[in-house]
Amino acid sequence: MENDQREIVDLYIPRKCSASNRLIAAKDHAAVQINICDVDDNGVMTGSTKTYAISGFIRKLSESDDSLNRLATTDGYLNKYAFFLPFFL
Repeated sequence: MENDQREIVDLYIPRKCSASNRLIAAKDHAAVQINICDVDDNGVMTGSTKTYAISGFIRKLSESDDSLNRLATTDGYLNKYAFFLPFFL
């Protein structure tokens, strides 16, 4: 909620999972938040970051790695994301 001066006055603002777009509950202790910072050609941080929030539900399904790779590819952090099949298939 915002007041008349356009300041956010809520004590708790819920997060949404970046992979599934579900709300992350306050009691979801398995949820993680990962910040990826942008760097220049010399490896120095530029100050801008991209935040990914992964819910405990996605982590329980063992889909967090695939979801993070998909999100990073969409945002341009990974050049190419390929699905690798096991050699015995």
